[in-house]
Amino acid sequence: MLFKDIIGHDETKQALIRAVENNHVAHAQLFDGPVGGAGLALAWAYAAFVNCEDRQPTDACGRCASCIKTRKLVHPDLHHVFPLPRSPKDGEDLMGELTPLWRSFLEESPYQTLPNWLTHINATGNQQGIIPIKESRSIINKLSLKAFEGAFKIMLLWQPELLNIAAANALLKVLEEPPDKTLFLLVSNQSDKLLTTIISRTQRVAVRGFTDDEVMQYLHQKGVEERRAKQIAYLAEGNLAEARRLVDETDDNRHEWFANWMRKCYARDFATLVKLADEFDALGKERQKSIFEYSLNIFRDLFLWQNGVNDLLRLEAEELTFVQNFGKATRPEAIEFLVQEITEGYYHLERNARAKILFLDVSISAARVLRG
Repeated sequence: MLFKDIIGHDETKQALIRAVENNHVAHAQLFDGPVGGAGLALAWAYAAFVNCEDRQPTDACGRCASCIKTRKLVHPDLHHVFPLPRSPKDGEDLMGELTPLWRSFLEESPYQTLPNWLTHINATGNQQGIIPIKESRSIINKLSLKAFEGAFKIMLLWQPELLNIAAANALLKVLEEPPDKTLFLLVSNQSDKLLTTIISRTQRVAVRGFTDDEVMQYLHQKGVEERRAKQIAYLAEGNLAEARRLVDETDDNRHEWFANWMRKCYARDFATLVKLADEFDALGKERQKSIFEYSLNIFRDLFLWQNGVNDLLRLEAEELTFVQNFGKATRPEAIEFLVQEITEGYYHLERNARAKILFLDVSISAARVLRG
């Protein structure tokens, strides 16, 4: 992975390159960005640039032995720590066993999410991903050795928010006073869950989400036609992992689902709403969540349209027509109420509440407020 392989984020790339050129490389850096963003890709490209044997003005050379090994994730001075499905048993090197799968995971795409990783390693339903204290001790042991080939020993830690308290505390000393020529690259999607003592020992690298244009550029490279790329960019909300998933989704009917749902709520057709609740309950968890996410996106644009901020609208064609027609018949207070209801529904859905009851509850609330 090189900087040139990452779409956009020129401002972040330039800041990282300047730090190396000016010899101001912070020993611990926190790549803090949204899910499905460029954090992991930027950390990977930065690791290649730091240890490149023939650095170019704007990127690593991509040809030297260090760059080739870094690209293949086999560089002896680049160590990876990633979430495990469970705590290792005594004498078990679970991190080592999963390393080949980690390499294939990143070769598939550097824009990944924790659920994607757990699916990739066939984790069972109740395994959420952890980084146990044993791995913190392993990090300390690995970094106590001198670099084999590169200028820096690099520890790339993905999802550090999954460190349990004991594991996080074990790393504090080495984060504060690391061995010479050691570089920590922490890639987080939820930095608010990190211990403040870890955050205070790192230099934050803010990684923004992808813009719609950048998502569309990525999709064009994958051969997605213009209209479909625009639709996916709107739904993905800057999440390239979600955009990749939507490319493979052939039955994306969220707009039809949402429009029909709101029409039945407005008409107070409770018999149909009960049937829709049964259909919603039969969908997979991710599909249910995506319908709620889409609903919140539409309500956002509906609120913007009602307040005359048309320049910020990201809708086209039938979706824009629906928003305009629906907005004429819906009070802003009702929109605000429904956003709160759906947000709470999403929260409980993530915590395994019964989808049918949640959906029906939101539907009845919508039927009550849409017509006053």
